[in-house]
Amino acid sequence: MDRALFGVAPVALPHFSQSDAMKPCILLIEDDSDMRDLVAGHLEHGGFEVHRADDGIKGQALAFQYCPDLILLDLMLPKVDGITLCQRLRREERTAKIPILMLTALGGTKDKVSGFNSGADDYLTKPFDLEELTVRVKALLRRSDRAPLSTKHNEILSYGCLTLVPERFEAIWFDAAVRLTHLEFELLHCLLQRHGQTVAPSLILKEVWGYEPDDDIETIRVHVRHLRTKLEPDPRKPRFIKTVYGAGYCLELPNGSTVPAPATPLPTPVEAERRP
Repeated sequence: MDRALFGVAPVALPHFSQSDAMKPCILLIEDDSDMRDLVAGHLEHGGFEVHRADDGIKGQALAFQYCPDLILLDLMLPKVDGITLCQRLRREERTAKIPILMLTALGGTKDKVSGFNSGADDYLTKPFDLEELTVRVKALLRRSDRAPLSTKHNEILSYGCLTLVPERFEAIWFDAAVRLTHLEFELLHCLLQRHGQTVAPSLILKEVWGYEPDDDIETIRVHVRHLRTKLEPDPRKPRFIKTVYGAGYCLELPNGSTVPAPATPLPTPVEAERRP
């Protein structure tokens, strides 16, 4: 294998203080032995504990056994494919909130949408540079509930019909509690800080995902669609999370007592989580 394709130069990995009881634990599920050894060795050199699996069945067993801090998941796996495994992990309470980064040679838009819809938090196309992998891992660990919340989330944020509760990654929406994934929470937080303004995709990617990849607008679209499914009376005709074509997204909320009742009942947290 041409190791240059994967950027094997030394890379600064996430720093964890000595107060951490254990090394951050990563589960790598990858059937290509060369890729598995290269990625695992790089992460172990950077101070991570890495568990390895070469098929979907072993990967699921190790995920349930170790409940790692992050999962690197190949899409095309033997026995159980990555999409199916990701869906299973999201349905299981022990693994439902673990960040999942998909690693795959399939880089088409439909493939990315399928990955995100199955529950993946991020998506990296092979061949990739290990420096980029490091950036993605760091960003996902920052958002994880196993990492400290950023200072911007120290207080509950509220405007009109929307209140964000950082401690639970939850939105109080028209007096109903709606559970959000970490990414959905960060995305909604980003839009709320600029309520009534158009937020450019580049700013969303930098603030929510922590990086500025090229041509990755589909990442945002999928998660905006998930937010609309949970918050909009009719996600196909959004009233609150609006697309400003060619410019970005805008969160528009009525203020105070002028808040209109939703046209249809809002989904419960459980119903919202079950929707695609």
